[in-house]
Amino acid sequence: MRKGLRSTNEVNSHFGLNLEPSSYEVFIPSHMNELIQKEGLEGIHAKQFLPSNLENSDDGLEDPIGDQQKYVAPQLIHRYDNRALFTPTTICPVICRYCFRKNELSSKHEIFKADFEKVISYLSVHTEINEIIFSGGDPFMLSASKIKFYLEEFSKLSHIQFIRFHTRTPISLPKYICDEFIEVIHKFNNRFNDINIVIHINHIQEITTDAMDCIKKLGARFGLLSQSVLLKDVNNNVKDLKDLFLKLHALNIRPYYLHHPDQAKGAMHFYLSIEEGREIYRKLRREIPGWLLPQYILDSPDGSGKKNL
Repeated sequence: MRKGLRSTNEVNSHFGLNLEPSSYEVFIPSHMNELIQKEGLEGIHAKQFLPSNLENSDDGLEDPIGDQQKYVAPQLIHRYDNRALFTPTTICPVICRYCFRKNELSSKHEIFKADFEKVISYLSVHTEINEIIFSGGDPFMLSASKIKFYLEEFSKLSHIQFIRFHTRTPISLPKYICDEFIEVIHKFNNRFNDINIVIHINHIQEITTDAMDCIKKLGARFGLLSQSVLLKDVNNNVKDLKDLFLKLHALNIRPYYLHHPDQAKGAMHFYLSIEEGREIYRKLRREIPGWLLPQYILDSPDGSGKKNL
C-alpha cells in the first residue's frame, strides 16, 4: 500500500530531475507516479504532488489558519461552537505540496490512548458540540478497527449527532478503501443523525476509473460532498472548475467548499490574490447553476475560522 517515492533524491532518480532537498515530507504512491509519467511533468498530478525548489522559500506562515491556538486537547480543535475537528493521524495517502499542515506531516503518528481520553473528557463537558469532523492527515488511512473504536467512543456521548470525514483517499488511493472499512462506518448510521464524507479533489483529471468505483461504493451508504483548493497553475480558471463541479454532480457529490489557498510556508507558489479568485468565481456563477457552486471561502490566519469571499 505504502510503496512509492519518499524523498527528493528518489523523485530526482525516478523522473530525471535535479531538485534540492525539501524541508517537507515527500510521499508519492506508485500508482500516482504512473499518472505523473503518463501526463508529463506539466500535468495536474505533477504540479500538485511533485516537490519543487520553490518550497524552500521562507515566504508564508507556519500556521496559516491559526490552528495552534484552537487546540483544546491532543488532536482536537474547537473553533466553532457546535463542532470539533479531530485529527487522529498525520498519515496521508499522498503528500500534497500545497498542504497548510505540511509541517505536521514530518512526524507520522496516531493519537495515543491517554491523549484520546483527554479528547473524550473535553467533549463530555462541552455538550454544545454536536458534530465531530475527522481530519488529519487523512482519517481514511486508519484501520477499520481504529475507526470503529473512535466511533464507538463518540457514540457514547448523546450530544454528538453528526459525523463528518474529510479525506483524499477515495481520489488518491481508492483501492485502499476496502468493503470492510465502509461497512464498519455504515453500521453507525443508525446511531448518528448523519454521516457525511467530504472528498478532497481539485481537478477533473484526478477522477480515475478506480476513484469512480470507490465513490460509487461510498455514495451508496453516505452523503458525499467535496472540497477543493483554488491553486495557481492547477485550476485557477473557469473551465477547469466548471468541468470539475459538473462531474462531481454527475457522481452525486455536492460541491461544498472552494478554498482560497492558504498562505502556507513552503506553498506560496500556489497562492493567488483574493481579487483574482473572486473574478474567477464571478465568472463561474454565469457558467453553472447556483446550486452547483461551492462556497468560496478563506480560512483566516488569526484562527477565527472561515470567511465567505
